[in-house]
Amino acid sequence: MKLRDQFLTKDFLGADTGHAHETKREKARDPIRFRTIWISDVHLGTTGCQAQRLLEFLRRTESDTLYLVGDIIDGWQLKRRWYWDQSHNNVVQTVLKKAKKGTEVIFVPGNHDEAVRQFIDLDFGGIRVRDELIHTTAQGKRMLVLHGDRFDGVISCAKWLAYVGDNLYTMILKWNQWLNSWRARAGLPYWSLSQYLKLKVKNAVSYISSFENALAAEAKRRGLDGVICGHIHKPEIREIDGITYCNDGDWVESLSALVEDHTGELRLVTWQEIVMPQQSANYQKEEELCVSPS
Repeated sequence: MKLRDQFLTKDFLGADTGHAHETKREKARDPIRFRTIWISDVHLGTTGCQAQRLLEFLRRTESDTLYLVGDIIDGWQLKRRWYWDQSHNNVVQTVLKKAKKGTEVIFVPGNHDEAVRQFIDLDFGGIRVRDELIHTTAQGKRMLVLHGDRFDGVISCAKWLAYVGDNLYTMILKWNQWLNSWRARAGLPYWSLSQYLKLKVKNAVSYISSFENALAAEAKRRGLDGVICGHIHKPEIREIDGITYCNDGDWVESLSALVEDHTGELRLVTWQEIVMPQQSANYQKEEELCVSPS
């Protein structure tokens, strides 16, 4: 059975048994409400995916619109080896449930779930599939929303190299899991080894800067106010040549999302901030210490 067929079958989606295990504490807390939420690079179908943490985030938040900005399902890895944990099912079911209850859910496929691009401009299960689109904030800013992979020179010009890099990245994520298992036992908060390494390697920093500049230039060429993307797993909000560049991060490393409040302000939030606010301050201090330049 092809991946796209499995994605649409009832068996693939399964039953959302995870909701039955919600704690009384989770049910008692009111969700945090936003006008818009953007998430990307979840990579369902991989062992590195932090599906349970994403599930907790989705249950603690509500929004008028939810954007899925690509690489939600990792078709590259699923073609090599099938892996699908129950928590991955629960994430899909939670998103479908939000759509059914009135949240506008828009799926912008990326390179890892490029099979879904054959459904561009179609709607299914209450989810709209679009290649890219323009989001207007409550302040009237017009933001280009797209995954961003076509502005990645490696993806565009040497896809085989992207596959090699993906394998190495998967290996680093396994080390990251072992490290954070030890940190959890030691009572320490989650920390991303892979993100730390990327910020320490000059070539990676140069690649990220080139990617950000290319996306900002595209938004400026179209006469827009900004751009919102994913792809490089580097959460960021900054001004580039008069353009607001936003990257919502990912759910294998940074555990982050981009949100818009009802006044139109854009900001980045993390799983720690939303689900475990008591640990958020300690995590941010430790992260700053780990990635500060030597």
